[in-house]
Amino acid sequence: MTTWKDAVRRILYPAYEARVVKFLPSDRIPKHVGVMLDGNRRWAKAVGLDTAGGYRAGADNIRPLLGWCEEVGVEVVTLWLLSTDNLNRPPEQLEGLLRIIEGAVDSLAAERRWRIHPVGALDLLPDSTASRLKAAEAATGDIDGILVNIAVGYGGRREIADAVRSLLQEQAGRGMTLEELADVIDVEHIADHLYTKGQPDPDLVIRTSGEQRLGGFLLWQSAHSEFYFCEALWPDFRRVDFLRAIRAYAERERRFGS
Repeated sequence: MTTWKDAVRRILYPAYEARVVKFLPSDRIPKHVGVMLDGNRRWAKAVGLDTAGGYRAGADNIRPLLGWCEEVGVEVVTLWLLSTDNLNRPPEQLEGLLRIIEGAVDSLAAERRWRIHPVGALDLLPDSTASRLKAAEAATGDIDGILVNIAVGYGGRREIADAVRSLLQEQAGRGMTLEELADVIDVEHIADHLYTKGQPDPDLVIRTSGEQRLGGFLLWQSAHSEFYFCEALWPDFRRVDFLRAIRAYAERERRFGS
């Protein structure tokens, strides 16, 4: 049933959103936005759906988000869909969630608008899921659109450990001893082996659902990021919420290193 509040929102929000977009300074738009899509299960419980229904509703909100990012000029988006901790869920729950993620990624790739890049410990995922993620990356590699990092089986500590392991293996293959590497290693060496190597670090990290913690998301890359915490549960996250996050970022004075 439509309430008078809903009617007012439908009338006023488009005008408000247009005004926000109009006055966003083009030189203060984040190039890379990380999004923690949190609150799917709580949303499902609130509306009387099962957990899978919440995740399906969350998956349906990804495409609109990417459209909003295109609208304001964001170049890279990282979406955290599944953490390494989530891999410890009951098998029947995890399997359903992975099927939803696979379908969402397939759908994004079929749009032919965005470049898909999986980030995470793909070796921890079932072969079918890892294959679908890699196939989406291969199918969209030639697209000149937003780069979309799909973080599945992702954990910040695991990423850093994988980066150091990759660096050690690379240098050992070149004949460098551990002592020689210890003398020359710096932060750039590690950054060059992260899942997001070659990309700009996130300027803005958005977390929905009211939680105000990183939970291991982009631990290395977010050292200088701005953070925006939104009360809306992810399936309810709207264009107006996104624009408010971008406006809040544009209004901040960034202080790197302090």
